[in-house]
Amino acid sequence: MVSTPMSPDRATLERALERGEEEGGSVEFKERLTEELHLADGRLESLAAQLRHRVLSGDGEATYVVGVTDEGGMAGIDPDAFSETMDVLSLLADEAGAHIEDVQTWGVQADGTAVRGNGARGGEDTKGIVGVATIREGAVLEDDDHIVVGTAGHVDHGKSTLVGSLVTGKEDDGDGGTRAYLDVQPHEVERGLSADLSYGVYGFDEDGAVRMDNPNRKSDRARVVEEADSLVSFVDTVGHEPWLSTTIRGLVGQKLDYGMLTVAADDGPTKTTREHLGILLATDLPTIVVITKTDLVDDERVAEVEREVERALREVDKTPLRVERHGVQAAIEEINETVVPVLTTSAVAGDGLQKLDALLEGLPKVAGDDGEFRMYVDRSYNVQGVGAVASGTIKSGRVEAGDELLLGPMQDGSFREVEVRSIEMHYHRVDQAKAGRIVGVALKGVQEAALERGMVLLPREADPDPVREFEAEVMVLNHPTRIDDGYEPVVHLETVSEAAAFYPEGGQLLPGDTGHTRVRFKFRSYLVEEGQRFVFREGRSKGVGTVTEVTGVE
Repeated sequence: MVSTPMSPDRATLERALERGEEEGGSVEFKERLTEELHLADGRLESLAAQLRHRVLSGDGEATYVVGVTDEGGMAGIDPDAFSETMDVLSLLADEAGAHIEDVQTWGVQADGTAVRGNGARGGEDTKGIVGVATIREGAVLEDDDHIVVGTAGHVDHGKSTLVGSLVTGKEDDGDGGTRAYLDVQPHEVERGLSADLSYGVYGFDEDGAVRMDNPNRKSDRARVVEEADSLVSFVDTVGHEPWLSTTIRGLVGQKLDYGMLTVAADDGPTKTTREHLGILLATDLPTIVVITKTDLVDDERVAEVEREVERALREVDKTPLRVERHGVQAAIEEINETVVPVLTTSAVAGDGLQKLDALLEGLPKVAGDDGEFRMYVDRSYNVQGVGAVASGTIKSGRVEAGDELLLGPMQDGSFREVEVRSIEMHYHRVDQAKAGRIVGVALKGVQEAALERGMVLLPREADPDPVREFEAEVMVLNHPTRIDDGYEPVVHLETVSEAAAFYPEGGQLLPGDTGHTRVRFKFRSYLVEEGQRFVFREGRSKGVGTVTEVTGVE
């Protein structure tokens, strides 16, 4: 993670100030907005009507410049006032049938000039923040009809290229050109609240697929969210063996609905393919296998790879279902933890992509968890004018702006009281989000430096018991010799990635064994619950497990 956010282009601010407020224009100046004053009886409706007028005047887009006087002078406001202003503006936009698409901020120096970089946080050398909010017509898609697919596969098996072709509708150039659309650009990470861990999104409406022209342009992603009746988000993982831990985090640490494993027709299933398949299936994730790069081989080779894939699935007690033979509807109806649809594609020739579109459009959302709110922290940011942001996938329940939460455990096992400033998903500020959504949650009451991957956000009334130790049922997928007392792999549980010591029942576990073991985190405690699944690895040793009992309460 880059610690210093990239500075926004000052030309954006200068253009907005030069255009100024006009009676029939799309630009509005506001020094600040407060809940007490601007959401009072009658004011909300009046200000929402004003915002609606600005949006219509700008052909669906308006610009609000915050922290300036009515004449456009640089006043600057403190970070808390700026955050409250954005909250109020979000409510006004929602009332007007619009949404905040983007916010850029600058620090205002004592001489009234705007500065970029760290000055935008309103530090000692500045007298406050000024910001430009872009507001667009249209509401945000509701939480329904949105599936999240985790991708996996060996390096160079066309995984990212396939997803790039799906989200753009463009055939690849043969050199992986569409793959670039799935790279995480520095400005996306530094944008902070986007929390765009999905790397790719497209959708469907009554006329078919809704795709992006350029997924690296956030306005394209926002447009898809606005126009689509249903969404498919991709959590794209890396295929290189040295970064298997990142792949595990993508597949275990997110609340995924489905897995999608790619196998290149010219290479066939590899050792990494089998490891990724094992991780997907061990977590009981309904999975699709997509054979890619069929343009590089003849039909005989494609049929051979299909047989190899089917054999690999049957070896782990799964039933392959060829989509070309049985049809897309059969795959939609039959896919589960046991039945695995298999289909062939070429991102270069476009073969099979329409069938894959139809399959993804028809897959139902896996039932969400309606329990109490819970989100494990995957990443953290310090966002200009907002402060600490925790991003991750909501595992259960729902969260709203203004909710009072607990964050932890800290190094000493304690939990800290925090409050939700705001929530953002796919570059949209939203008032609430529920299980399955990948979101960024801006928090009051904590500095970004205190946020760590593996922490969890819970309701204030929760009574969490972090643990250092737990009992588990494990299966050893691969090990060069045997697992003895004191074996120390890295355990990947939710977003936790921590070294832990194993103490197996009977003193040892052999490759292929399923058995019981005590697991003790090496450095600190985490929130662990019965039934949670995890992956462990150390060098060439890999395995999966399920928490059976929580014992070592701190």
